[in-house]
Amino acid sequence: MAIAETAERPNQKRRTRKDLLQAAARLLKQGRCPSLEEVAEEALVSRATAYRYFPGVDALLVEASLDTVVPEPAEALRGASPDDPVGRVQRVDAALHDMIMANEAQLRMMLMHSLQRSTQRGIDPTLPPRQNRRTPLIEAALAPARARFRPSELKLLSRALALVVGTEAMVVCKDVLQLDDAETRRVKRWAVKALVEAALSPA
Repeated sequence: MAIAETAERPNQKRRTRKDLLQAAARLLKQGRCPSLEEVAEEALVSRATAYRYFPGVDALLVEASLDTVVPEPAEALRGASPDDPVGRVQRVDAALHDMIMANEAQLRMMLMHSLQRSTQRGIDPTLPPRQNRRTPLIEAALAPARARFRPSELKLLSRALALVVGTEAMVVCKDVLQLDDAETRRVKRWAVKALVEAALSPA
């Protein structure tokens, strides 16, 4: 029983955080600018619980507004061939890249809040500091080709692709490497192709 409870706790914490974001998104859609207490009430959790996950309402509302613009797997993969895992992941990356460039300021603020939180004392280290929005997209892209990968390689591939697909990759390409948008897209497409092909089992 103790092992099962330990395994379930991280999932429950991720669900609680997601519930708070969804509650905030609902209130924002109503044209409201809610307080953290109002979001907690909407999510059916205590105010103390809400403050454990978000240090203030600004961090919560910034991230909640982004939740509504992340592409769904079906949208990102519409028309993609099930037999082309490279092309499917590249489509996911392109869809996320477009979303990131259209919401760059908000995403940088979200990163700032999560980094600030990680430096605060007394924060529960088991609480998820971020939502994992990219992995469901990556897994959906790879799903039709699962049989072409060894299970261990598929798991590693999904994690490696998470380094290439997402906001942090944009920051590296734009701030560190100082690449323009076209070159950034080219580099990421190359990286996706290299990673997927490296993980594919021999025919």
